[in-house]
Amino acid sequence: MSTDAPALPPDLEAGLRRLRLRAMRALSPELLVTAKTQRWKPEEFLRTLIEAEIASRDASNAANRLKAASFPVTKTLEEFDVAASSVKSATFDYLSGLEWVRAKENLCLVGPAGTGKSHLLVALGHQAIEAGFKVRYFSAVELVETLYRGLADNSVGRVLEGILKADLILIDEIGFAPMDNTGAQLFFRLVAAAYERRSLGIASHWPFEEWGRFLPDHSTAVSLLDRLLHHNVLVVTEGESFRMKEAREGRKT
Repeated sequence: MSTDAPALPPDLEAGLRRLRLRAMRALSPELLVTAKTQRWKPEEFLRTLIEAEIASRDASNAANRLKAASFPVTKTLEEFDVAASSVKSATFDYLSGLEWVRAKENLCLVGPAGTGKSHLLVALGHQAIEAGFKVRYFSAVELVETLYRGLADNSVGRVLEGILKADLILIDEIGFAPMDNTGAQLFFRLVAAAYERRSLGIASHWPFEEWGRFLPDHSTAVSLLDRLLHHNVLVVTEGESFRMKEAREGRKT
């Protein structure tokens, strides 16, 4: 704000503060000077103030959603090299449009390590936040640990409802560590609770027919996959690890 702009009258300052119109309160003194100098119409002045307040609140809400998502890193769709990946352009465009989130479909990314699953999962989460969705990210180990803590103090139901406040729940690295029977049952409870209510995005290096390697009970695995795959977009990634390729090219350099 310009030092030449006079302060707002105390009653206006107090009113804007009480209404929590922070952006309007900060912008008004200088904008009043501009409006008088350029002879704005009253509606033009009011429109500018309202647009500033909306933009400020949108930015603040997006920042809060980003913090709540708990992403381990920042990844964007612009950084994802579609040409170098095995993800088809049409599939990438569909996922980027987020219609699957609006339709409460699931996204299942399956393929070897280093083929872009985590990058795409996190980047889609960031895209969803920018579009106004609430997102929550977990690694599979973190998710089970979170649910176990709820089990310890008999608050699993509240923990699940807290997670389900998100429109999109992302679960990465499924199968990197085996689950015991209790952990698998807790994981199933989340998938069942989210079924047709929220979108799940999952990533695993194990094809579905091999999920018995880390899920101890066959019936739990079948029931879990039945709900995951009923309304889903399946993307199978393949090829050489991006990380290994970058490491080899770095050694050459």
